[in-house]
This record gives sequence, structure tokens and C-alpha cells, in this order.
Amino acid sequence: MSEKTDHKSIDYLKKFLDYVMNNVIFFVLFLLMIVIVVIDPRFISLTNIRNIFAQASTRTIFALGVGTIIVAKGTDLSLGRQVGLAAVISASLLQAPAYAYRMYPDLPALPVIVPILLVMLITGLFSFINGVVVAKFKVDPFIATLGMMVIVYGVNSIYYDRPPYGAQPIGGLDPRFANIAQGYFEIQGIIIPYLVIYAVVAVALMWVLWNKTKFGKNLFAVGGNPEAAAVSGVDVAKMLIMVYTLAGLLYGLGGSLEAARIGSATNNTGNMYELDAISACIVGGLSFSGGIGSIAGIVTGVLIFQLIAYGLNFIGVNPYLQYVIKGLIIITAVAIDNRKYIKRK
Repeated sequence: MSEKTDHKSIDYLKKFLDYVMNNVIFFVLFLLMIVIVVIDPRFISLTNIRNIFAQASTRTIFALGVGTIIVAKGTDLSLGRQVGLAAVISASLLQAPAYAYRMYPDLPALPVIVPILLVMLITGLFSFINGVVVAKFKVDPFIATLGMMVIVYGVNSIYYDRPPYGAQPIGGLDPRFANIAQGYFEIQGIIIPYLVIYAVVAVALMWVLWNKTKFGKNLFAVGGNPEAAAVSGVDVAKMLIMVYTLAGLLYGLGGSLEAARIGSATNNTGNMYELDAISACIVGGLSFSGGIGSIAGIVTGVLIFQLIAYGLNFIGVNPYLQYVIKGLIIITAVAIDNRKYIKRK
């Protein structure tokens, strides 16, 4: 009887340790949040929560794009630079007519939706090329998107450093454009930023796409086992190209909203955003082994990451130290993901 009890105790202990190891990143982040609150209790306020949700909204849109790629067993290092390109182009086309330093002085006031759709097409095209390189030429996604990251940054810098004013922040945005991101509405005293609504709509649409369509079914099939998916009739190459292109469209949308939220844009807008988005996806349960993940996980990961980033800024942690902390979070999250993958095998 005692031996059976001992075996059960050992089994329970192993399960508990496995649970702790598989979720250690959440415990660490939770402890980090407690430390932030203890250092400055003012962090818990409606204003801060509203700001966190507003900042997380654009990050959520980026993460939905790269998260779809991760489920398909890929990655995208060009995300941040594509966001920057979208921000610069949309801002340059939507400066206030009376602003003295307009990039295009004679450009009439455009409907806000036109530049946004334009940059979505541009980033969609760059990501389409990513998909073709990965799917047709069998280039590793890391290398393909690394090369595209450099290309897009070069293209953006050439566009940004244009006469007559050269490389200076593109500001003086048309109030109509700024308002789509900085505006809000109020319900019974609670202020809800427009950005949160856009993010909720994007999340809902992507949830339907992932869970209620043939695209979603094929997405998880390709990510889980591309050979088996091909045998079952899925056009794997076409699917990968569609996945990357969809991500690019989301980068363009999010990049435009980011420019409007910040109120200006430079060729360094979006720098390192890919690391935050990818890290949020992994923290939220997506796996680099492919075929695993959920929209809820992406949203959770983004919110956790944004809470930590905002909290560290709020208590005045050195920005360079913040990079160290983020790097440790990334390494820990990927290590846990690899551990789960090895265990499944």
C-alpha cells in the first residue's frame, strides 16, 4: 500500500514540476508585475490601463500577422521594418495641408483610407515576395525574412531621406488621420480608445479565419505536418504565400495606425517590433514547431508583454536594461517551447 502511495506521490510531483516548468514564464512575469506594483502602486490606475490597451492594440495587429506565420512553421524578421515603411508612407501622404514642412507640398488632402490601403498593398507585396521565396525557392524563413528586413529598411530610408527637407521626422499629421488612432469614445465615464476597437475587430476576424474556415484548417495542417497536408490535397506553397501576404496586409494596417498614434514617423519607427510580436506569440502558447496556437494566446501574450514594457518604463528602469530583460524573456519562452516539442516527440 505504501509503495503505491509513494508511486502516486512521485507521479503527482512529476506532473507538478512539469506544470511549473511549462508555465515558468508566466510565474516570472507575474512576479515582475508584483515588483513593479510594489515599487510604485500608482501603476494600477485607469489611465495606465487605458494607455496599455491602446499601445497593445497595434501590437496585437502585428502579432496576429506574425502569429499566423508561426503557426505555419515560419517566422518573419521583416515585420518591424515593414511597419516602419507603412508608418512613413502613410504619414507622408497624410500631413496637414497647412503644415510648413510637408513632404508633398502640392498634394491635396486625401481621404484617410486611401494611403492606408496603399501601404497595406505595399507591405502585402513585400510579404508576398517573402512567401514566394520561402515556398517556391525553399529558403529558410529566418534567412528570407532577414534579407527582406534589410531591403525594406533600405527602401524606407531612401524614401524618408528625400529633398527638400531630408531625413527629419514626418510630423504635422492631418487631424483626421491622427484622430483615427488618438480618438476615443466614452461609455458611462469609461474612456475607450478607437485603437482598442480596431484591435477587437481584427482579433474577431482572425479568430473566424483560424477556426471557422478552410484557410484555418489548412493553416494548422501545413504547420503541423506539411508533407501530410500535401498528400491530403493542400497546396502547401500557395498556402504559405497566402499566409505571408495576409501578415503583410496586417503590418501595413498596424503601421499606419502606429504613425497616427505616435503623431509622427521616421525610418526607425517599428524597429525591433518583430521581437516583441514574436515573443508575445511564444509566451501566448504558439510554437516554432508549427501547428500549435490560438488567437486568445496571442492576445494574452501581447497584453502580458505590454504590461511589462509599460511597467518597466513607468518605474524608470533603464531602457538598455529593458532590452536585457526582454531578451531573457525571449530565451526563456523559446527554451520552454523547445522543451515541450522534445517531450511531444
